[in-house]
Amino acid sequence: MNEQFTDFVIDDTVYKTKTTTKYNKRKKFNGFDKGRVSAFIPGAIRNVFVQPGKQVKQGEVLLELEAMKMKNRVTAGMSGVVKSIFVKTGDNVSKDQLLMVIE
Repeated sequence: MNEQFTDFVIDDTVYKTKTTTKYNKRKKFNGFDKGRVSAFIPGAIRNVFVQPGKQVKQGEVLLELEAMKMKNRVTAGMSGVVKSIFVKTGDNVSKDQLLMVIE
């Protein structure tokens, strides 16, 4: 078996850790694209508060996503203009599904 090790730094201390094959094959995280608004949990769209072309500010509520009987307000990660909306009230969405794009 081909063992691989990865260095982690915590509070200026370097730790060498053996990694698994599953860890080494995982999809690497490339950061968030603040202009892409995605569902963070599966659920149902209860309200959409914006429309294409609307100017929004960072933190403004864009839509309401109900999951497990809780209403979650999805907010803009950046200021800009709503370019596209891919859902409407009543739609069921899956985790990580693209809901709208802000430019």
